[in-house]
Amino acid sequence: MNRVWRLLRSLKLRVVGSEKLQVGVDHFGNKYYRIPKHETWAGHTIQERRFMEAVDIKEHEYEVGNIPTEWEAWIRKRRQDPPTIEEILKNEKYREVLKSKVDECYEKDRLLQAKEYEEGLVAEPAQIKIKGHAAAQHYERHEPSEDPVSTANTFQPGSWKPPQDHERKK
Repeated sequence: MNRVWRLLRSLKLRVVGSEKLQVGVDHFGNKYYRIPKHETWAGHTIQERRFMEAVDIKEHEYEVGNIPTEWEAWIRKRRQDPPTIEEILKNEKYREVLKSKVDECYEKDRLLQAKEYEEGLVAEPAQIKIKGHAAAQHYERHEPSEDPVSTANTFQPGSWKPPQDHERKK
């Protein structure tokens, strides 16, 4: 009898599709679903699957941060229960407070560095412009020369420029 139920369940899954259960919605409007653990007609166990259907973006346009971290933790099975709206809003406020504190610390540090530069306690960082690699044969040369300067073993692309048309023999 058990095999008959498995067969009927597998036929239902093939005809209707997997039974996805909506678990929640975030404040962006994304919908979150889960497909519970089930067995196939052959007796194989299919583990629970969790996924999201985005509202405004396609799958290939997804970027990190498009969904709340609490929902992402639920999708990746780092947490058992789906997050609540209150939990998400509480964490959003906490992140805003933390960001404002980081901005304050950054501003205090910038002012302290400026004061130390004025007093001469700390040297200002040097602005260095790197123009190439020192090991290259054409280091600090502005234009390639017309004379061949390399052999087959040490050839550098762009190190030789062919002569102009008027200098060629016709």
